[in-house]
Amino acid sequence: MNRSNPPVKDFFASPALSLSLAGVFRNNALEAAEVEDGEEGSGGGGYCGEQAGISGENSGPADRSDEEQESNESLDNNDRDAGNKLKRKKYHRHTAEQIREMEVLFKESPHPDEKQRQQLSKQLGLSTRQVKFWFQNRRTQIKAVQERHENSLLKSEIEKLQEDNRAMRETIKKSCCPHCGFTTISKDNTMATEEQQLRIENARLKAEIEKLRRMQGSVPDGTSSPSSSGSAGTEQNKSSLNSNSGFFSLDKSRILEIVNAALDELIKMSSAREPLWIQSVETGREILNYDEYVKEFSHDVLRNGCNRNIEASREIGVVFFDVLKLVQAFMDVNQWKEMFPCLISNGSIVEVICSGQGDNNGLTQLMFAEIQMLTPLVPTRETYFVRHCKKLSPNRWAIVDISIDKLDETIDASLVKCSKQPSGCILEDQDNGHCKVIWVEHWECQRNVITTLYRSIVTNGLAFGARHWMSTLRLQCERAVFFMATNVPTRDCNGVSTLAGRKSILKLGQRMTASFCRNIGAPRNRTWNKISTKVGEEIRFTYRKIVNEPGEPLGVIVCAVMSTWMPIPAVSLFDFLRDESRRTEWDIMLPSGPTKTLVNLAKGQDRGNSVTVYTMNSTEKPNIWVLQDSSTNSFESMVVFAPVDMDGMQSVINGCDSSSLSILPSGFSILPDGLETRPLVITSRPEERTLEGGSLLTIAFQILANSSPSAKLTMESVESVNALISCTLQNIKKAFKCEDG
Repeated sequence: MNRSNPPVKDFFASPALSLSLAGVFRNNALEAAEVEDGEEGSGGGGYCGEQAGISGENSGPADRSDEEQESNESLDNNDRDAGNKLKRKKYHRHTAEQIREMEVLFKESPHPDEKQRQQLSKQLGLSTRQVKFWFQNRRTQIKAVQERHENSLLKSEIEKLQEDNRAMRETIKKSCCPHCGFTTISKDNTMATEEQQLRIENARLKAEIEKLRRMQGSVPDGTSSPSSSGSAGTEQNKSSLNSNSGFFSLDKSRILEIVNAALDELIKMSSAREPLWIQSVETGREILNYDEYVKEFSHDVLRNGCNRNIEASREIGVVFFDVLKLVQAFMDVNQWKEMFPCLISNGSIVEVICSGQGDNNGLTQLMFAEIQMLTPLVPTRETYFVRHCKKLSPNRWAIVDISIDKLDETIDASLVKCSKQPSGCILEDQDNGHCKVIWVEHWECQRNVITTLYRSIVTNGLAFGARHWMSTLRLQCERAVFFMATNVPTRDCNGVSTLAGRKSILKLGQRMTASFCRNIGAPRNRTWNKISTKVGEEIRFTYRKIVNEPGEPLGVIVCAVMSTWMPIPAVSLFDFLRDESRRTEWDIMLPSGPTKTLVNLAKGQDRGNSVTVYTMNSTEKPNIWVLQDSSTNSFESMVVFAPVDMDGMQSVINGCDSSSLSILPSGFSILPDGLETRPLVITSRPEERTLEGGSLLTIAFQILANSSPSAKLTMESVESVNALISCTLQNIKKAFKCEDG
């Protein structure tokens, strides 16, 4: 009972026990060498099998005595040959062909099933276990790179925050009088920044005045070039830029120098691959490695620390459009707004910095734009930026944008809510009527409170990212091709006998959709009021008075919009709402009864891209027809409609000009909810993957509350449009049997 235990130090210092422990460690190391666990190194290549984490030579304590090392040498020498043979047997490097084939499958399916692994192993002469561990290690590798990137970004944000904190403490110390304690901050910097903002706003207002003068006929058409439409006179702009720009504290040559540097960055961003751009395993989208970006382009980390959010994206696609016409569309602000009606609510050219050559090569201009989403829940992004066009080679062009705060360091960055890093697109002629487009979109925005409904797609860079712009561009190019086509099949132009009639209807549908997009966004000069529905949803409404606006009815117009989440796939919801045969299931304004399609015109390859005219077989409203414009792309779908007068629409079908026909559109905007979800089962059928998830539905109705522009808005009109939206939403939920969703 009184026997004392040997001291712990003496117990582990026993030579016999050291030999035993060394043998155990050595056996464990040899067993670990037999475990095959993928490759070693980056890029999926390397050795097949897992390295032994602890070798026999390094298994004991670091401070072993010489006697212990000598006692282990004999055992090490005996087992070294066997261990080397085992390692040489299990470790082998994949061939370049094997790595290439596995990379191809990895891009398509990062999580291959057993059948795919067996097929690949037979093809490459590997075991299924080797293939399995290669994919496992590749996924782990990419995840580790992303985590390192996120950790590094967080670390830099913390350091920046600490630096700002120290700077603010120093500012407070310097700004207080040591005797009385009152502040002594100089207002020179604040006044200078306000003066810059006032100069920019003054130029924008001058541009609007010039535009109104041309509309009223006080300035003859053709006094300014198309590329300077919406801005002050070209000669006036040129004279103000002989030495210094009127908006910057920099001279013209310095501005062009910075713009050329931005162009070089855009070219590199458009062609670079890993490690600058990393493909996400979950979503397949490319993610910008911000550490590599800062290292490559020598940029400072976020100037305002964690108060700003980085949104960077890249998209590559091919459109059927002439490259020179596409360049002109980007440099002419009116064509640019017409090309992207769902994204640009307003735009103008403030100043022409450099007129360039006749084919837009070298054209540099200061522009203003309001970038929107089709909902009042997401604030519109207002941005002043310089756009530069450059011909890189006979068949390659570049369009680069950069915000003005990147050009003039005296502008207070805290006043710029959204800033564009070098962004734009590279256009390459494919010699067959097609044009390859590489689009890079890079924003730096203040972190604002965003409603939960749209937080995911905004913060992930989907709402204003390259995919949205590219999808819209591809859709509009298809529309332009179908508009100009003369050999359209009969099945794609039912109800129209002449080419002039077909063009007139397509042009009217385009104007209707553009008007719809313009009136449901959230620009700064529009006030949205909130009202609640009986089911708890919030509706926002506004109104405007139309006195002499071409294409819109005279009087007081009420616009009401509601955005909500639906547990319905976006594709299914779009097909339901555009189907005129099912319209009576949700539209309470039309009389019950079957519909009759009068006109059906295709405007794209997808069957959902069409313009239709239909009527109801009813005696209640026999003279009312409905014009509907449906469009869909990989990001967003829209169904826009409006009642039209039968006589006026008949003249449009016969080929008459449609610009004088008044129209008041309503409609729906549908897009996926942006939640990245994994499927519950593994499937190789793409049609099943596209039907997952919910959608974000925006319902917008416009009604003529009073035909007199001087009339006041009444609560009856507001309650009417409120009831209209509420009933429409309930009918849609009822049709999909998700009234409780």
